[in-house]
Amino acid sequence: MEFKNKKLEEFEKNLKNKKVAVIGLGVSNIPLLDYLYQKQADVTVFDDREEKNIAPDIVSKIKKYKIKAFLGKGNLENLKGFELIFRSPSCLPTKKELVAEKQRGAEVTTEIEQLMKMAPCKIIGITGSDGKTTTTTLTYEILKNAGYTTHLGGNIGIPLFTKLNEIKPEDVIVLELSSFQLMGMNVSPDISAITNITPNHLNIHKDYEEYIEAKKNIFKYQKDTGILVLNADNEITNACQDEANGEVILFSSKQKLDYGYIVDNGVIKECNDGIRRHLISKDEIKLKGIHNLENICTALALTKTLVDTDKALETIKQFPGVHHRLEYVRTLDGVEWYNDSASTTPTRGISALNSFDKEIVLIAGGADKNLDYTPIAKPIVEKVKSLILIGQTATKIYDAVKKELEVQNKELDIHMCDTFKQSLELARRIAKPGQVVLFSPASTSFDMFKDMYDRGDQFRDEVNKLN
Repeated sequence: MEFKNKKLEEFEKNLKNKKVAVIGLGVSNIPLLDYLYQKQADVTVFDDREEKNIAPDIVSKIKKYKIKAFLGKGNLENLKGFELIFRSPSCLPTKKELVAEKQRGAEVTTEIEQLMKMAPCKIIGITGSDGKTTTTTLTYEILKNAGYTTHLGGNIGIPLFTKLNEIKPEDVIVLELSSFQLMGMNVSPDISAITNITPNHLNIHKDYEEYIEAKKNIFKYQKDTGILVLNADNEITNACQDEANGEVILFSSKQKLDYGYIVDNGVIKECNDGIRRHLISKDEIKLKGIHNLENICTALALTKTLVDTDKALETIKQFPGVHHRLEYVRTLDGVEWYNDSASTTPTRGISALNSFDKEIVLIAGGADKNLDYTPIAKPIVEKVKSLILIGQTATKIYDAVKKELEVQNKELDIHMCDTFKQSLELARRIAKPGQVVLFSPASTSFDMFKDMYDRGDQFRDEVNKLN
């Protein structure tokens, strides 16, 4: 008998003529416009940008569907009298206009929250300050190669809510979830992981505590049948096991565990009642760095109840990694060039530095998220031969490194560049055979680039032009 999603049918039945607001014309909300139009909802869109700064195809769609639009500065002043509000992840639920509408009786939600409430199948969700995308992609590949019909969404993949009618009970959904997506959520995936929690997005969140609490929503609403995968080496995530509703699986690269997954001298081992089974070593995989061994531990734990471990290991051995994450670009005159544009925090920069045994010429710096750069100073002083700094955070990184140099009574070759291209040309001149040029900004990208993908693509293109 053909499966019918009763929750979805009930939701869609109530959409006709319902006053619906869509806030933010970003990737996750655009398919909503088609969907809501087809369901004959009374839709109004809101966006901080003026019409001239919105993609022409989106503007055409709004006009074709005769959707009311409030655009530009102060657009949310018109957010009044709605029954259902889809917010974009960047429009936090704490915004006063959203709070006021919720108090008036509106349901404030997101595309991803509705997906999770109405999905007929098992959902796996991954969050964390670092390692989300690699872990999510690897988890997806393990399940897909094991024969599951698997749907990838959240921060990566495609918006899945409007595809719900195609998803069957035997499928699996894998989601990468940011703090912005999780904030205000009152539903959790069946199987969840927090890779780690370190300060991030403090230019948007009210404080670090708000960021942490948002991350915790990935497990807070699990049933007692839920599974939560946690980093035992991170103080905040380790403490989350006390709040878990279901089973907890730990992973660690720094300690021995009785249960869970550990990294021991470059070997991943599964621990069961103190007995440790050798699974795979770093020499058998394509990914670099201990942080990626931790990501593999996480993916193994997430898929443990669904996929035979030996089958999962076959996928892990072949997994090449994800673009912009310690991505090898080329070797030029004996110098290896690596693109780590996804390094948007100091902790990611530290992980990248620790992935190489060779001397490093580091290009770092970018837009500022109000983060502390003190922690990355010591690894830079110990691992980097030449440091090239660009962007808004260049001075913050420089000051932190200078202090560490004074503490260690050392010197370091440091350069400040005005442009991205200038930094690459300088690296080309000063890097010596046997060294690595590592582009790991440890900062976000919005000072010079559209996003981190644009930044990484430009790095790759420019490096391939060097001669």
